[in-house]
Amino acid sequence: MCLAVPGRIVEIDRQGDVLMAKVDFGGVRKRVCLEHVPDAVVGEWVIVHVGFALSRIDEAEARRVFDLLAELDQLGEVEGLSP
Repeated sequence: MCLAVPGRIVEIDRQGDVLMAKVDFGGVRKRVCLEHVPDAVVGEWVIVHVGFALSRIDEAEARRVFDLLAELDQLGEVEGLSP
């Protein structure tokens, strides 16, 4: 299963010719490629998969995704699917 996770852009820069950002995922910050969303700005939310921001989303949608992920984790524990 592939999973894309929302994160908030906290810094944008260039690494050579590649548009990059530092993205906050609930306290964990990672470098992410912004080439697929070159119009994204600091403070916006993006959906990230394997180090690439794929699309911009609003904060409400990001919260819905986090809520769903939390719910799935709880379901996994109930069904004995979580480690």
